[in-house]
Amino acid sequence: MAQYTITQVAAHTGLSKQVIRKWEERYAVVQPERLPNGHRSYSEADVQRLCYVRDLAAQGYTLVEATKQAHLAHQLPPLEHPYVIQLLQYGVQCREVEMQATLQQAHHNMGLTPFLQQVVRPFLRKIGEYWAQGEWSEYQEAAASMVVRDYLVHVRRSFIPQPNAPLLIGACLPGEAHEVPLHIALLHFTMQGCRTFLVGSLPAPGAIEGTVLTLRPQIVLLSATTTRPFTLYPDMLAQLDQFAGEQTARFYLGGAGTKEIGTLQHIQLTNDITAILEGGG
Repeated sequence: MAQYTITQVAAHTGLSKQVIRKWEERYAVVQPERLPNGHRSYSEADVQRLCYVRDLAAQGYTLVEATKQAHLAHQLPPLEHPYVIQLLQYGVQCREVEMQATLQQAHHNMGLTPFLQQVVRPFLRKIGEYWAQGEWSEYQEAAASMVVRDYLVHVRRSFIPQPNAPLLIGACLPGEAHEVPLHIALLHFTMQGCRTFLVGSLPAPGAIEGTVLTLRPQIVLLSATTTRPFTLYPDMLAQLDQFAGEQTARFYLGGAGTKEIGTLQHIQLTNDITAILEGGG
């Protein structure tokens, strides 16, 4: 089992040695082992707990409150990020303003990529689980998802790509209402310098083709989080595949709802954003 010196813990957590010792002695955040020479020896769990309290304190918790939360949370693996826990607490009460403020704070403190990976995606996964298990109502799930969607739109629009940058169109398939994963994907492309345009959720049959013919993008990213589009419109995918073969744009289709789809002739199935940017599948 890995053990760390206080110097290593300070470097990993960004906390000073003085703060680490203070949190141990005054608040019992951690209880490191003592080596025969008297030096402290910290476990991986100690490091995680210090990071947990650090992040809660950054959100405005007092150290007493943060320590209590840390002791409770560390009894239940795996740990969610403190920001995810805070968002879930606000989400269950549909406190949209507080959720938006927490997203903004997490983004500011963590940077965009860690924010998306460690906060946004886990939060969306948890609210989906809560809704599927009947712990959250449809309204709670929709309200929380809407807050995330609106924030991602705000962030994406803050980027100003070059006028001649490649244009990427993102669209849910007809019958698909879950557009937040597509917002995350488009934000990744925007960060890479692409211009992006979102058709949106529940597009009418023919809307994707019409948008492509009007805007003439280089890349078209289609999303199906559920299998509902293929049930509602059995011939839709074959028609889109044929349409893709008539265009110069590269077409991609991803999402959890595509797992049972066989090989297409002109639309590449992928959930690898890097491969899309590089022109692969």
